[in-house]
Amino acid sequence: MADRPTAHVWTYRAAFAMIAVLLLFLRLLPLGSVPGQWPGPDILLGVVLAWVLRRPDYVPAPLIALVILVEDVLLMRPPGLWAAIVVVGTEFLRGRAALTRELSFAAEWLLVAAVMTGLLLLYRVAFAVAMLPQPGFGFAMVQTLGSIVCYPVVVFLSRAVLDVRKPAKGEVDAMGRRL
Repeated sequence: MADRPTAHVWTYRAAFAMIAVLLLFLRLLPLGSVPGQWPGPDILLGVVLAWVLRRPDYVPAPLIALVILVEDVLLMRPPGLWAAIVVVGTEFLRGRAALTRELSFAAEWLLVAAVMTGLLLLYRVAFAVAMLPQPGFGFAMVQTLGSIVCYPVVVFLSRAVLDVRKPAKGEVDAMGRRL
């Protein structure tokens, strides 16, 4: 039988997967799909980044890659491109998780905004290198700005509903490693 901390981590991993499935389902619904309207924010990206900054042990890179790869396939994007770029961005943030623990929320929000913008630019550069057609830059930037604006709401709901919080100083994971 699994010990309590390991079961706790797997419960949050399952919750993350279920949230991703729910967000993908909502994104695929044909609501408000009139051409020319404003694009909606990428809430799933906000959830991924918020959880990586708060509890990196809850969202390992293979889980993130799998979830975003499924999103790529369902949204008919080039399979694996966005998934690889998001994994690179999350690993960048994961490497700075100890530093971001001490940051104020405003500084964290600015860091996430920079990462989201960097992900957008990297995605567009990859499209340009492969000479693939892509939506207008303004359209993509509006979606990214919407995602940045929604980030505080995602963080608040993650904290209030699921208690996904930054680890306390000296807190350790199931393997005894400092978080």
